[in-house]
Amino acid sequence: MKSPFNKSQKIVLAIIIFGILARLIPHPPNFSPVTAIALFSGLNFKNKKFAFLIPILILFISDLFIGISLINLFVYSGFLLIVQLGSKISSIRFLNIILASLIFFIISNFGVWIIGYPKTIDGLILCYTMAIPFFGYSLAGDLFFGYLFKFSFAKIESYYMNAEI
Repeated sequence: MKSPFNKSQKIVLAIIIFGILARLIPHPPNFSPVTAIALFSGLNFKNKKFAFLIPILILFISDLFIGISLINLFVYSGFLLIVQLGSKISSIRFLNIILASLIFFIISNFGVWIIGYPKTIDGLILCYTMAIPFFGYSLAGDLFFGYLFKFSFAKIESYYMNAEI
């Protein structure tokens, strides 16, 4: 029986399912593929509406299980900016991944400060200071998954280019 999905759709569906599962299985805090997926989507999908939808869909579906709160507005905003960054770069590189990690760190922790810390400079500094250990996990996950996507996509693309159609 012929699949109702074409090859590109299968890859996108696999990315979405992988992203959802990776957020739901036990993992270190913030060690997830969503930043890499957002960067990858912005870089590789010509349909930019679709590129922006992929990480938001992953977040929303997994957040139905994890929980939805006010911080999600900041988290989703951060990932939308990362998709935008992805649409402006020519490839996934070390500095691009670092920049994406910083974007997420700054925006998501600004939200944490707004929601749960005193609205003072000291509160802001405390919030970002307390978030540093989480940034280490984010950075490690972003680098791991960023390069995983970069090299996996190259392999998959090479396979499909050489496969009989």
